[in-house]
Amino acid sequence: MKYSGWPDPGELVVGKIDEIADFGVFVDLEEYEDKRGLCHISEVASGWIKNVRDHVREGQTVVAKVLEVDESSKQIDLSIKDVNEHQRKEKIQEWKNEQKADNWMLLALGEDVSDDRYESVANALLSEHESLYDAFENAAIHGADALSGVDLDEDVSETIVETARENVSVPYVDVTGYVDLECSAPDGIDHLKAALEAAEGNGEVPEEVELTVAYVGSPEYRIRVRAPDYKTAEAELETAAERARESIESVGGTGTFHRERHEDNE
Repeated sequence: MKYSGWPDPGELVVGKIDEIADFGVFVDLEEYEDKRGLCHISEVASGWIKNVRDHVREGQTVVAKVLEVDESSKQIDLSIKDVNEHQRKEKIQEWKNEQKADNWMLLALGEDVSDDRYESVANALLSEHESLYDAFENAAIHGADALSGVDLDEDVSETIVETARENVSVPYVDVTGYVDLECSAPDGIDHLKAALEAAEGNGEVPEEVELTVAYVGSPEYRIRVRAPDYKTAEAELETAAERARESIESVGGTGTFHRERHEDNE
């Protein structure tokens, strides 16, 4: 999806160089409909430039900073030299992500979707998410809950979630911790089993989280959590250990959580 408006001064934009002149280069803005900017030779690179073609080439994709916009004369002044390498990489990745999201929108809505229909759904998603890519990524992770605040028909939301889960590669992180569980009661084995079941959540673990508990050597059990981000993973790990501790202590046993194994013989 391309924007129909104008970029703002200071904004970073992605463009393709479509013409090189002695005084600078013309850049076709990839994110804006029918918009073209000019990067003066003094803004192409730092230092004195003898030949513009020593620094850029036609067809090259560049990231530029918008210096000034004059809508009345339809002129957009750009600077390539004012964009550092970190900004360039970050903007290119953002642009690539939005291209992916555009393809996902067409998969969800159909290749023949009208511009008005596409724009309506896109605006609804953008009202609750920072970008279309974020909307699809959140839908892949959280399912229908990610779209609960979005003003869309239920069938459209379901299609977006389905498309997201089939196409979005969700970044996951893994964290590991250990819990020592002991119970000297005659039926201590049953209490330990109950504590392990409690650690596993008894169905209370969020859908986007994978949590497993395994025996690694008496009295130690390993808890592994896979989640979309470290904050969620750490919280679920600590919660699982706390559930196990509360369960075993309620019947007179003891439970202790720690991050590293006591013995390195796993």
